[in-house]
Amino acid sequence: MDTSQTIRVMLVDDHNVVRSGLATFLKAFDDLELVGEAKNGVEALNLCHHTKPDVILMDLMMPEMDGIAATRAILEDYPEIKIIAMTSFDEEELVHGVLGAGAISYLLKNVSSDDLAKAIRDAFSGRSTLSPEAARALIRATRPTDQPSFDLTEREMEVLNLVVQGQSNQQIADAMFISLATVKAHVSSILSKLQVASRAEAIAYAIKHKIISL
Repeated sequence: MDTSQTIRVMLVDDHNVVRSGLATFLKAFDDLELVGEAKNGVEALNLCHHTKPDVILMDLMMPEMDGIAATRAILEDYPEIKIIAMTSFDEEELVHGVLGAGAISYLLKNVSSDDLAKAIRDAFSGRSTLSPEAARALIRATRPTDQPSFDLTEREMEVLNLVVQGQSNQQIADAMFISLATVKAHVSSILSKLQVASRAEAIAYAIKHKIISL
């Protein structure tokens, strides 16, 4: 693995024990660097200016400003930061809310160290990671319909297929020999046509309605 690129990670959780455990976990990986800790969304937003993290591990249930509000606020000011929601709960409302706010991934706190490290690296590269529980919650939340209607172009179907495979926008651009801006435009159009708010929801919808064959 190429570890020449150090990923700057911030921890946001109101429980000291959780933050301590995550901080210890990060020390085991040479390419992951802890640059800041916050116990609520307000602290996290203030710290972003000074620490400039690449990836944030974001708890959802916190006082003063919860993880969903914090995710939305941080990404408004720092859209380049990748946020991984980490929680003990898999309620549809939480999953839908934080992914709609812009989080790239959703994991339960019982995730293994290796899987969490991979999720951080994937997030840094623009790839989403969903816990199985979160994926099921998204699929359950998708509007029911016997005959889903969507009008994706052939090109958009190609892009959606690569999104479902976990490819980042840059990887899709390279694979299809098109510009990054064109990929972003296709992804935006796909989300609009499927009436979903995020890549993760688009993946869940495409799988549920068999738009894409796995």
